[in-house]
Amino acid sequence: MFEETIYKNKMKKTFEVFIQELSSLRTGRANASMLDIVKVDVYGQKMPINQLGSITTPEPRTINIQVWDVTNVVLIDSAIKKSELGLNPQIDGQLIRLPVPDLSEERRSEMKKIIKSMGEKCKVSIRNVRREANDELKKLSKSKDISEDDVKKKEKIIQEYTDDQVKIVDERVSTKEKEIMTI
Repeated sequence: MFEETIYKNKMKKTFEVFIQELSSLRTGRANASMLDIVKVDVYGQKMPINQLGSITTPEPRTINIQVWDVTNVVLIDSAIKKSELGLNPQIDGQLIRLPVPDLSEERRSEMKKIIKSMGEKCKVSIRNVRREANDELKKLSKSKDISEDDVKKKEKIIQEYTDDQVKIVDERVSTKEKEIMTI
């Protein structure tokens, strides 16, 4: 039997990954989620920074990381420097300060392209889930497990959900672009 909730959940998951990637982009304002993409090689595995210390944003242009284990300070410092965030950590004991510099006009334009690209990838993934659902419906129709009317109804439901998800992605891309271009 065909279960459209499976495909709706796949589309939701794709959207959630997109939102997480989007929130990790640097916009000129300090945001703790910017560090989500940075993994630190400690204790024999790669761990996110938020599992190694407390992350706060005391000012709009500063991120503070209060590292719990002093031996991890240097490891976190090097992981941030190696990342593509373009941040320069300042160490003060177990506290790492990350000043977030303003974005240049060139970097803003570059970020807009990256955001658009991320949005397109997400929409392609959502459409791939739709195609997967439609293929499943065709198989069920050929094997006479589902009527033609039911196939049409379910295809319509999947298409409407796909359209909704694509619209939401476009709105998020637009919002993030405005955020990037606001100085």
